[in-house]
Amino acid sequence: MEEIKTITTDELEEKLEAGEKLELVDVREDEEVEYGMIEGAKHIRMGTIPENLDYFDKDKEYIFICRSGSRSLNVCHYMQEQGYKVRNMVGGMMNWDGEVIVK
Repeated sequence: MEEIKTITTDELEEKLEAGEKLELVDVREDEEVEYGMIEGAKHIRMGTIPENLDYFDKDKEYIFICRSGSRSLNVCHYMQEQGYKVRNMVGGMMNWDGEVIVK
């Protein structure tokens, strides 16, 4: 199995502050995202990723986010097997010190 690329929360925050256009996907459950998501992230629950493949573009790289980084890693493995470019945010939202948007 090919290794999954990662990004740290600090690296992600720097890229966002620099104005980079990133494709962020938060795979947490509905009740988890109520406490806030990274601005610009798309919320697609882990269990619904397979039925939402139409959303994804194989020419783009997606950064997957969850609470601790383990569910998003599982999603990264699945998506990479489907031919998508992925990166896992290590440590998840538990390591995120940046701003969050509460819906």
